[in-house]
Amino acid sequence: MPIPEENAVTVAAGSLHLEDATIRLPHRWTEGGVEVRTTFTGAHLLHLAVAGCVLNDLFREAEALGVPLDGAEVTATGGFDTATWASTGVDYAVRLSGPSPTDAARLLAAVDAVAEIPRALRQGAPVRRADGLGVTPPATPRAPRA
Repeated sequence: MPIPEENAVTVAAGSLHLEDATIRLPHRWTEGGVEVRTTFTGAHLLHLAVAGCVLNDLFREAEALGVPLDGAEVTATGGFDTATWASTGVDYAVRLSGPSPTDAARLLAAVDAVAEIPRALRQGAPVRRADGLGVTPPATPRAPRA
């Protein structure tokens, strides 16, 4: 039975703001940083990777294309099939402030073609645990000094 298509994450930067942001992070492309609305679960973090990548690429590609971009907001959602834990897919929606409709369409097409995280997910990728890395045995209590 699939989990409902929820696990929504929203990121915003520039002139678009999230009044209920849960975190704010520095951002290479905007002075005010990125505002993030999310919950800390694996599903939300996967969707945050997609939304954050698309947001970054909107600003990067806007600069490269000469498209004026004052602000952007990206929401990513998706679910998981609980029988296999396979993702049912990730959908994202974009809201832009600044570009004309023609420039916005051109920018969105460019970002959809180059955004690295969505491209990697579309291709699929093995995920492996690295044995022995990052495992620290519990600390042994020290005897009191005499």
